[in-house]
Amino acid sequence: MTTAHDHRRLGRELDLFDTDPLIGAGLPYWLPDGAAVRHALEEYIRAAERRAGYQHVYSPVLGKRELYEISGHWAHYSDDMFPPMDLGGEHVVLRPSLCPHHAVIYRSRSHSYRELPLRMAELGGMYRSELSGVLGGLTRVRAIQLNDAHIFCTLDQVAEEARAALELIAQAYAALGITATRYRLSLPGRGGKYVAAPEKWERSTALLTDVLDRSGLAYEAAEGEAAFYGPKIDVQVTDAAGRESTLSTVQVDFHQPERFDLHYIGADGARHRPVMVHRSIIGSVERAVAHLVEQHGGAFPAWLAPTQLVVLPVSDDELTDAAALADRCARLGLRARIVGPGRGSLGARIREERLVPYQAVIGAKEAADDQVALRLRDGRRLDPRPAGDVLTRIGALVGAHSTELWAGDTA
Repeated sequence: MTTAHDHRRLGRELDLFDTDPLIGAGLPYWLPDGAAVRHALEEYIRAAERRAGYQHVYSPVLGKRELYEISGHWAHYSDDMFPPMDLGGEHVVLRPSLCPHHAVIYRSRSHSYRELPLRMAELGGMYRSELSGVLGGLTRVRAIQLNDAHIFCTLDQVAEEARAALELIAQAYAALGITATRYRLSLPGRGGKYVAAPEKWERSTALLTDVLDRSGLAYEAAEGEAAFYGPKIDVQVTDAAGRESTLSTVQVDFHQPERFDLHYIGADGARHRPVMVHRSIIGSVERAVAHLVEQHGGAFPAWLAPTQLVVLPVSDDELTDAAALADRCARLGLRARIVGPGRGSLGARIREERLVPYQAVIGAKEAADDQVALRLRDGRRLDPRPAGDVLTRIGALVGAHSTELWAGDTA
């Protein structure tokens, strides 16, 4: 793997995404191959969250200004928000964050201590008024699709929920084939950017410090990098130019549960205030894909690749068999396409499709025996074998979100 790639150039060369002045700066659109990568990534994280006990919701990308006044965003974050829109006397804002909506969803129903921790997740859109000078590719955009979640829990559940979120992050990074540069404990700095509540800051910082210490992860403290409402554990990654950015995060928040008057009924029958743990496993889809492009140079793990298998008939005589194999792939949920002789010699097509994880060559003998001669992206060549066996093995690796191209013999 290498990071010697610029996702802005490579993403366009690979037909993953592009931009247009008529749509606007910082507002990229996704082409079919980029949409395939994005969809695979989103399905992976949704499934991982479901297994971890999260419930998924949808919430609007708009909210009344009053919502963000209550949450504290308007007082501490309005410089990064788009201006309000006047709709019949109501001031409506494009949301810069999902947490106020999730707080409102939580308080819409009564909750018992027996329900906690309540894990609420959403892959949702949010919008930030980034200055044009800082926009670039997929890493700094104005329309963001965020893998976000908020865990409403008791104080004594916070540490375990934060630890479990870090474990989910580690599992996702292993499946994506990426490595964290470092872990950062992001603390408040000086000035009015942060909520003035020293006791809450001390409690939440102590909780996250304990989680990091118990996890055995090396980390560094950084002042001035916290969210306005609380400290964070930030998982840092480095791009092709050596620039560091935050991809994943875990945060502890005592502020918004109080502002929204959230509560649950305890074992004693009294009302108690929950703690809100914010966490994002892969951060924004845009930044995650940008990093994956640079990390892998377009040679994505097979489960994430826009085309997982390319079928290469040696001649026009094998086109029917190639189409049948591509159809079998589709029925198994594998993304496959045919690149026929009209695109050049077999050698030229193999070179052209070098980023595809699997190349299935079908000649006259393979067609007659329902076999394929499989070539792996790493250069390995497998002897002809039954097409069904090949697809079963590939399907198993893809379904397991493995970074390996092949399991078992390659003879």
